[in-house]
Formats: sequence, C-alpha cells, structure tokens
Amino acid sequence: MRDRVAAAAVLSVLLAFATAWLPQRGETQAPPAPPSGARAVRVGLVFDVGGRGDKSFNDAAYEGLARSRAELGAAVEYVEPGDPEDRVSAMRSFAARGFDLVIAVGYMFSRDVDAVARERPSTYFACVDYARDEGHASVPANVSGLTFREWEGAFLVGAAAALTSRSGRVGFVGGMDIPLIRRFETGYRAGVSSVCPTCSVLAAYAGTSPGAFRDPARGDELATSQFAAGAEVIFHASGTTGHGVFVAAQRLRRYAIGVDSDQYDEMPEAVLTSMRKRVDVAVFDAIDAVARGRFAHGYAGTTRSFGVSDGGIDWVSRGPHARHLSPAVVERVEALRGRVSRGELTVPGAPQ
Repeated sequence: MRDRVAAAAVLSVLLAFATAWLPQRGETQAPPAPPSGARAVRVGLVFDVGGRGDKSFNDAAYEGLARSRAELGAAVEYVEPGDPEDRVSAMRSFAARGFDLVIAVGYMFSRDVDAVARERPSTYFACVDYARDEGHASVPANVSGLTFREWEGAFLVGAAAALTSRSGRVGFVGGMDIPLIRRFETGYRAGVSSVCPTCSVLAAYAGTSPGAFRDPARGDELATSQFAAGAEVIFHASGTTGHGVFVAAQRLRRYAIGVDSDQYDEMPEAVLTSMRKRVDVAVFDAIDAVARGRFAHGYAGTTRSFGVSDGGIDWVSRGPHARHLSPAVVERVEALRGRVSRGELTVPGAPQ
C-alpha cells in the first residue's frame, strides 16, 4: 500500500512538472461561420515575453486574435512560450499542422520568424514589431512585418507629461535597452520639448535581457529614484515591469503613463493617460487579409507601418480614464495629434 501511495505521489509530481512546462494553448473550440467574402482560416499566435495577462502588449495582440474569431470565424490557438526554444517549436508546430497564418508577437521573434518561414514557404507568417535582418536583401516572401510608429504616440504623451508637470521634470522607464524601446524614448523627449523646451527628462532602462520586461520590483526602484529626483510624471515602455512604476507613482502620489494598451485599470489613481499601440488592429488586419485572399498582395514579403494617421497609434484623451488630464492639456495635445496625423509635423524616432 505504501509503495502504491509513493508511486502515485511521484506520478503526481511528474505530471505537475510536465503540465507546468508545456506551453499553454487556447481557443480550440469551434468558431462561428465566416462572413460573406471571407474563408475559414486557422491562425496560431505565439506570445511575447510576459504572455497573456500583461494588460499591455500581449493582451492587445490577444484582442485582435479574439476579434478575428468573432468577426471572421477564424479558428485560433495561442502559445505562451517559456523560453526562445519554445517559441521556435511553437511556430514550427503551427506550420506543420497546416495553419494558414502564424503570428509571432515581439521584436525578438524577427530572426526566428524569418528562419521558420524559409523552412515553410507554403505557410504565411506575420511578426509584430518586426525588424528586418540586414543580412538579407528582403523580407521572406511569405512574411508580413507589422511595425508601428511608436515614437508618434510617445510624442503625444510626452507633451501631456510636460504640460501636467509643475516642476519641469519628467521621467521615462524603458524595459530592455534595445532600439525599439529607444524609439519610445526619442519620441517622448521630442514631445516634452515641443511644449516645454526647458523641461528635462530623466531616463533609465530595467536591463539588457528579455527579463527586463517582467521585473516590477526593478520598475518600482527606477521610478522611485526618478520621483525622488523631482520627476512628477513617468512614462514607461517596459511590459509588466511598468506595474512597478505604477506602484511607485501611487505610493508617492505622482503620475505614470501607460503603454500599448489603456492601462488605467492597473492603478486608477496614478495613471494619467496611456499611449495606445494598436497591436489588436495590426493582428486583426493581417488575419482579415488572409481570410479574404489579400495577404499575398501587399502584405507578404514586405512590412506594414501603423501610426497616428491610420489609427494604429493613439493616446487616451477622453472618458473617465482620462479624468486626471485637464481640458487645456487635452486641447493642446490633440492639436499636436492633428498635425502629426495630417503630416504637418514629423516626429523624430524613425529607424535610420
């Protein structure tokens, strides 16, 4: 009896370990029928560092995936990889199982997407925040790179931060120190200086590895330091590390600015506004193109850029989630938004 109990205990431990290791999948139930003009498609999505539930970048991607199921009848699945090897395996698995489109979420997927796409030329791939490999002359013929002019949104919230601050000092907390996040900082600085040339920006990064996007304690530490140095508003572009920025802002009765999604609900008393990077729009757009037979023409083999002018980038300026913004600040920043949208104002930050 004792032997059977011991064996069962060992088996339970092994099963628990195996279940914890396996990537998570979802949305496998039968989808609704596709609308007229669209065909039923199967879509597999692989999340970035932090996974679903980050209330930011990954959750925005999931919104686009869920919308495609509801509006296009797409059969969707997703995987939350535990490490880089898992994400490559997940993409290969989706392709091998005959999925029509495989979507990778995140800048760090770019090389992996290219490699797997070249192995599987009959499968379409899309990569959010795609960065083209300079070692190759072009994007693989079956890949669509989904990119954003994030510096435009950072510009808008930079202006809002400077106009809200009374001290003339604001802050920026980045996650991993990579060119993508540097573009957020560049746009933010430009927005600050556009309305307050004498204002200063304190900037810091959580680290140089992917873990810098999931370290709330480090976010709290960096934000606390900037608030102590006089910053009244801090904009973060750091994944779940940003939760620590919100915690520090609430504790010290200052303001923080969210990123990628509307993050007001993270800390209602502390979130001034959020820069919205409409990853959901880009993900849905790519799936819609496959479902309607348009992906091969204008998507595959190239990159698509989303910004203020096409609704891919925005900021929270209306409704209860913008209640900490004064009407004068909203009016001033919306005027800037209009100029950016019309092409009258070019925001620095674009890749060289």
